Amino acid sequence: MNGDGKRLFCFGLGYSAASLAHRLRARGFAIAGTCRGEEKAARLRADGVEAYLFGEGRPLADPAVALAGTTHLLLSVPPGAAGDPVFAAHGEDIARLAPRLEWMAYLSTTGVYGDRGGDWVTEETPLAPTTERGHRRLEAEEAWRALAARALLPLHIFRLAGIYGPGRNQLRGVLDGTAKRIVKPGQVFSRIHVDDIAAVLEASIAHPHPGAAYNVCDDEPAPPQDVVAHAAHLLGREPPPEIEFARAELSPMARSFYAESKRVSNRRIREELGVELCYPTYREGLAALMADETGQ
Repeated sequence: MNGDGKRLFCFGLGYSAASLAHRLRARGFAIAGTCRGEEKAARLRADGVEAYLFGEGRPLADPAVALAGTTHLLLSVPPGAAGDPVFAAHGEDIARLAPRLEWMAYLSTTGVYGDRGGDWVTEETPLAPTTERGHRRLEAEEAWRALAARALLPLHIFRLAGIYGPGRNQLRGVLDGTAKRIVKPGQVFSRIHVDDIAAVLEASIAHPHPGAAYNVCDDEPAPPQDVVAHAAHLLGREPPPEIEFARAELSPMARSFYAESKRVSNRRIREELGVELCYPTYREGLAALMADETGQ
């Protein structure tokens, strides 16, 4: 994939978007995107990234200038109570990119499937969110789909499972004492390493299928307490004690994650995009993170 003359613009140059940007920059893409604070913007600019300030209630100062020359667009800003801030502020600006835009992606969540009692879901499973966050994501998906249909935008939707990677993983939780081994019978989560998210997005850019939706997760949904126990094993430490979910002290946000249990299929990214995950389960992913987290 030759990046000459290509420009990636990321609304929300955060954890996942930065991983993709790093890959595409190595292929010759120009990289631009948004962040919420001037301090981060200055760091991005010092690294050769065109950085622009954006946030809910703070639209781009000059969207025509910021978006000029964009061939690839990544939307990774989560919706708030008032909806998707990018759609509200710049949906029409993005629609005007259609003639030049080669690829457009919205990063959603597997939360749009709701609670399935541990059953498997695919991209064909009816969307039935059961949390407020899930409902907001579904509304955002529908808004972007409608705009894409009207403006002929090459939209792809990626439904991400729980994201982990450098600096955000159960090894760190065990090391700093914040990891909890909460047990709720029948509870399983799907997850995905941030590098594999970038690999899926890169594969989609190489083989675009406008209108497609993809689940982005690894091969093995697992109970969260098993992942914590494995992280402790890798570190040679005793795992934290098991805590019954009903007795666990959790924030409303953390508790809401346990309201849904499902196994998410990644067959489409493998069969349609030809993706081979670097970290097909949490075991490979955590093993690869050991050096980062322990300094060894």
